Amino acid sequence: MRAMMLKKQASAEENPLQLADIPVPAPGEGEVRVRVRACGICRTDLHITEGDLKLHKSPVVPGHQIVGVIDATGGGVKQIREGDRVGVAWVYSTCGECAYCRKGLENLCERGRFTGWDADGGYAEAMIVPETFAYPLPANFSDLEVAPLLCAGIVGYRSFRLSGARPGDRVGLYGFGASAHIILQVARHGGCEVYVFTRGEGHRKLARRMGAAWVGGAEETPPEKLDAAVIFAPVGSLVLDALRVLRKGGTVSLADITMTPIPPIDYDRLLYHERIIRSVANATREDAREFLQLAAQIPVRTEIETFPLDRANDALRALKKSQIRGAGVLKVS
Repeated sequence: MRAMMLKKQASAEENPLQLADIPVPAPGEGEVRVRVRACGICRTDLHITEGDLKLHKSPVVPGHQIVGVIDATGGGVKQIREGDRVGVAWVYSTCGECAYCRKGLENLCERGRFTGWDADGGYAEAMIVPETFAYPLPANFSDLEVAPLLCAGIVGYRSFRLSGARPGDRVGLYGFGASAHIILQVARHGGCEVYVFTRGEGHRKLARRMGAAWVGGAEETPPEKLDAAVIFAPVGSLVLDALRVLRKGGTVSLADITMTPIPPIDYDRLLYHERIIRSVANATREDAREFLQLAAQIPVRTEIETFPLDRANDALRALKKSQIRGAGVLKVS
């Protein structure tokens, strides 16, 4: 089968992913094989490819926003059948035994494994996943439309939820790519007024078209203070920008897996009055199920740009340069 493999981390400009012909994997006990139809392109893929995150497996097939159809099952599989359409997300497996798992915080599992990092992911024509980490997908989304929901949507949803935003609140979204254009719809559905902070004019036009109440740059001051903010761009200095326009008691939620350093914070001016900065790590299966159900109800509409599998390097470069409006998706089969 065809797969885009990462053998050595390098800049996206150096085409680090190599097209390879590798054996079709066979599912083991409790596992299923997914024939991949589409795979969303995530900034975490870029972090893994370029070395911002250390390799956990080498070589590795990236990709963790996977849509496909089950074509083989291992022993002990009970709930999924061949022919079912499923999605696979960032969290590949958890131990179910550590203190975090027992508290319902499997996103922090001590022995958690991640798709496209610890196990081969969706930049390939097939992949293996534990049955319990494959999600039935709403029928009202096409393969290409639903792919960005599986990380940009799920992790974005957790980030929005942990920001504490409530109906009637003003919510700031910093960076307007795959996650933010989904969460803008979730926030508006929940009765929030959304302020978008982004540099690119194409992204600003999309934000306005999707109903943002205000659009500007991170250095600008919006007409009203924010009740909550979610930072999607991996730029630490944005934390200070968000705190500057956050009301007392508000929360800044950090959605990315890695960021550039956060500059020194003027405690008295920016953080005092019970303002909160909180990171978001991964997501739980409950987050995934809850969000996919909500996305179908709204319904969320994803703005996508597609690339063939063998152009995954081009897709990562476009993502790096913020040239994708909405979300990028590999059309695998």
